[in-house]
Amino acid sequence: MATADPNFIHLSSPQKENGVSESPGQLDAGALFVLKSRGSWLHSGYHLTTSIVGPVIFSFPFALSLLGWAPGLLITTLQALITFYSYNLLSVILDHHAQLGKRQLRFRDMARDILDTPCCLGVSFSAPSVWGNIYMYIMVLAARVRLVPSATPGQTVVINQLSDLAGPRWGKYFVGPLQIAICYGAVIACILLGGQSLKFIYLLYNPSGKMPLYQFITIFGTVPLFLAQIPSFHSLRHINLASLLLVLAYSACVVAGSIHIGNSRNAPNKDYSIKGSKENRILGAINGISIIATTYGCGIIPEIQATIAPPVKGKMFKGLCVCFGVIVSTYFSVAISGYWAFGNQSQPSILSNFMDENRPLLPSWFLLLTNIFTLMQLVTITVIYLQPTNEVFEKWFANPKMDQFSARNVMPRLVLRSLSVIIGTTFAAMFPFFGDIMALFGAFGVIPLDFILPMVLYNLTFKPSRQSIVFWANTLIAVASSALVAMGALASVRQIILDAKTYNFLLLQPYDVDTMASMPIDMGTRQKLVMMSNVINANMAAKLYVPGGGRGFECIEAYYPPIYELRRGYG
Repeated sequence: MATADPNFIHLSSPQKENGVSESPGQLDAGALFVLKSRGSWLHSGYHLTTSIVGPVIFSFPFALSLLGWAPGLLITTLQALITFYSYNLLSVILDHHAQLGKRQLRFRDMARDILDTPCCLGVSFSAPSVWGNIYMYIMVLAARVRLVPSATPGQTVVINQLSDLAGPRWGKYFVGPLQIAICYGAVIACILLGGQSLKFIYLLYNPSGKMPLYQFITIFGTVPLFLAQIPSFHSLRHINLASLLLVLAYSACVVAGSIHIGNSRNAPNKDYSIKGSKENRILGAINGISIIATTYGCGIIPEIQATIAPPVKGKMFKGLCVCFGVIVSTYFSVAISGYWAFGNQSQPSILSNFMDENRPLLPSWFLLLTNIFTLMQLVTITVIYLQPTNEVFEKWFANPKMDQFSARNVMPRLVLRSLSVIIGTTFAAMFPFFGDIMALFGAFGVIPLDFILPMVLYNLTFKPSRQSIVFWANTLIAVASSALVAMGALASVRQIILDAKTYNFLLLQPYDVDTMASMPIDMGTRQKLVMMSNVINANMAAKLYVPGGGRGFECIEAYYPPIYELRRGYG
């Protein structure tokens, strides 16, 4: 006999069409204050672009140098198609639940409602014995997506109660914490990159300057400290529009700079072969694939769709089209122009290639403009990835029954959001190779959230036939992404181990100059240490330089290494 689920809110037809599931009084403070549903599909396009497209695109030429022309462009194209497909699946799932009258606003809401609730929710079954009850409980836990056969008369086990016993495990203990870790890690990484970008600008006009990196990181961190107080995700729409324009601006600068250098008299030799031993080529290819995959990562698709005003059906697809229009125009142009100009000499950041042995290959004002555009966009990325933690803070500490701007709600918001940025800035200053750690987080977090979980959620929600193309396409993408997680994790752990050998964790800073100079390390590691050091200067660069060897300044985690300062010390 069917029974009603007390946790499911039944709505009238007009409410379902508008995607409304709960009255404002029933929403928690996080959903009510941070995830306000007032935006348009165009606003979602701005949010999507800011959350996906960033200075990581400067690593595309380097990724192509690890893969070659044909494999690199093929993987970049396939990843773009898979990403669009995956994000659209998430949008379709969210639209479906909104039409049913239970709109999901967060990733953990999706995991709770789909992974932690059997599809037979609301149907009662009973068993004539304790063993029958145990059997039914196991069936619910092991086969949540299957419709349990009709019960015989006299059975008395209620599936809803069994679901409550199972508890919201996936949403509460896996998806939610994973998303928070990824987003907060992105905040730390952006603050670190912002500090490195500020230092690059500083050294461009003051090559003998001795300000340490952590001071620039601290200066950069003050900007998101203020912007973090913006109350809701929807309030960022104008800032994220500016972010979209900044992406187009610095991408155009990079493309123009690459083409100019590639056609100049000082153009480097264009060698597109993949160098190194067989083992290094294989590891490099894995690294290249991981770089390309993670550059498409987002991790906050449900939260972005939550900002759209009802009815939501079809709006996210339009926003995705706006976002991927920007992706296609920037990713491919930067990748192709950069790899064409520098070939297998492409650095982990294409900006590093804009410096010659002892001078910039482009006018200083051009490099300054490019870095200012990049710096400003990093601020917007930092703020958008603070939203999941802001939402959690509001849910835990704000009172949804009081006004959003009442003293009762403003004071906790001000303190907690400020602490969030301050702690992130501190971590960025403490760990100059945090990019390696983020690569590991990306392997374990971004890929599962963006390329595995959507396939699983779609198959569980719509249950496509096992003979259908959709089922097998989703399964294939999930399996391939799982393999990429394993390979990317191994490569990331290997890089962290290599970096940790030359890092003083007790002092939470790189080793001093004399210690590094005496280390039996190779050329590439020595140069990386110089770039990471908080006491970098020209004399140090000269002291640590060892002629010959290596491909040059390989520093994957540092998008803005002070190449000019380093090279003037021994040019």
